[in-house]
Amino acid sequence: MPQPDIHLYTAATMNGYKPVIFLEEAGVPYDLTVVDFSKQEQKAPAYLKLNPNGKIPTIVDRAEDRAIFESGAILWHLAEKYGQFLPGDALDRSEVMQWLFFQVGHVGPMMGQAMYFQRIAAPNGHEEPFSIRRYVDESRRLLEVLDTRLEGREWLAADQYTIADMATYPWARAFVWARVSVEGLPHLQAWFDRLDARPAVQKALTIPRAQPAFWGQSDETAFLEENAARFASDVKPT
Repeated sequence: MPQPDIHLYTAATMNGYKPVIFLEEAGVPYDLTVVDFSKQEQKAPAYLKLNPNGKIPTIVDRAEDRAIFESGAILWHLAEKYGQFLPGDALDRSEVMQWLFFQVGHVGPMMGQAMYFQRIAAPNGHEEPFSIRRYVDESRRLLEVLDTRLEGREWLAADQYTIADMATYPWARAFVWARVSVEGLPHLQAWFDRLDARPAVQKALTIPRAQPAFWGQSDETAFLEENAARFASDVKPT
């Protein structure tokens, strides 16, 4: 049996789930390497040749004999390659890309920092109340932007389900893990419900290993210690 074109290197993080959602939704064959952070596999020389930033996800497109890193660039590449979830009309494509970059530049970084300071730094002895409040408040503001955008719309851009939705969902849906309230954001919550109901999305959130605590679907207590330990090396002593 021939190898699929796409080999995905990923892990159970919000960015890590994004290309899996695309591949499952598109029905694209792929094979998978789960990167083990506890072994620092993302910093191994062989991996750094694929992704010089030493992060996940990364794909290798065997048909093109090249690697692509950065989750937004990966989604863009896959959408172009397979002609799915990115409209052909120039104005619609522009709209999708604006919301894709809104996730990459704002939602992911701000919610990621809210998670870091509460879920990694604090359990490892570095409680930073000012930083926590800064990132939680900014994350809430960004979710309000999404809620306003979704009023009267089913999807973020171009009146259709696109890579902008796929990119934003794992981060925004992890509001519980970021300890960001979604009270009073009905349009955002309705969007969550639509994505929650998609079988391919829910399958993707189990590949690699599911982390239901991210989505508020399990007791977080047991996972909290494991997660803090997994990223303890990211907490620099003062």
